Amino acid sequence: MNISNRYCVIMCGGVGSRFWPYSRANAPKQFIDFFGTGRTLLQMSFDRTKGIVPQENVIILTNEQYAPLVKEQLPELASSQILLEPARRNTAPCIAWAAYHIKALNPDALIMVAPSDHLVLKDEEFKRCINTGFDFIAGHDALLTLGIKPSRPETGYGYIQIGENVDGSISKVKTFTEKPDLELAKVFLSTGEFFWNSGMFLWSVDSILRAVQECAPEISMQFEKGEGVYGTDKEEEFIKQNFAACPGISIDFAVMEKAKNVYVECVDFGWDDLGTWGALYDNSPKNQEGNVTENCNAMLFDCKDCMVAAKGDKLIVASQLKDYIIATADDVILIVPKSDEQKIKNYVNEVKAAFGDKYL
Repeated sequence: MNISNRYCVIMCGGVGSRFWPYSRANAPKQFIDFFGTGRTLLQMSFDRTKGIVPQENVIILTNEQYAPLVKEQLPELASSQILLEPARRNTAPCIAWAAYHIKALNPDALIMVAPSDHLVLKDEEFKRCINTGFDFIAGHDALLTLGIKPSRPETGYGYIQIGENVDGSISKVKTFTEKPDLELAKVFLSTGEFFWNSGMFLWSVDSILRAVQECAPEISMQFEKGEGVYGTDKEEEFIKQNFAACPGISIDFAVMEKAKNVYVECVDFGWDDLGTWGALYDNSPKNQEGNVTENCNAMLFDCKDCMVAAKGDKLIVASQLKDYIIATADDVILIVPKSDEQKIKNYVNEVKAAFGDKYL
């Protein structure tokens, strides 16, 4: 198998506010070792590319603020493999920039895009599915997304409705639905036609650039100004001058919901986007009362199904709580029902409004 044309873009610029207070502005969740394995989420994401993509073809996209953390955690990568966004503009502009950059390096490139903070439990099945996806995009003008077989009526994920089957586990995409309410999520689960939108994609460099030009010209026009600078020592300065002019929009809204050549590979490799404390709870070992203690000492009396996490040498003592999240890091203690986990992002915004960046 010749993998020399394969590239992987790992998106690593998010702030992970739903994992506050563990995830802070100066060290978001992708740089944290949540499971005590000695590897952070970013490092685990990089590890999964081995044998699928050549190491020299892995590109990390991150915010300028996090360059030191990326270099510290992935010292095997050259500086040229780390692209630094001068502003936060969501996933569409950063994916477009990566595509223009890679096109200059290899016009025949096949690209996998993956977030840096996802959990995959079945590594061999993951590799098999990614290899299947690469084989498909090598022979088709296709934008391929990975759809995860849902295990519950989750309201925190987007959903993909599958259409006509075209090749084994790969089908045309019929519709995208962003974060439905609980009743609609239950309907989606019962039909068997809907899969979670994993945020992982595969496409040829030509397919994604053509799609951005057709579906999001306001983005492509910014990068087309830089023809001839990509892959040169002039690229960094060009990006600093032009990147912020792009609209802040996700690749799903900018391209995937508009393009006609969108396909989904239905996969099941033990995936979770690990976006919330509840997701960490679901993927962690529990004691006989259903409680999870994450890297801390805890004494829980008459507590059930709670998630307890602490940074530093702290002891957590709690009584008569059920389905709660207790998380403390540095100068913040968070105590909320697990049912409110989707509101944590709102709480962070309220904290910012009240105290500025002091506790973020």
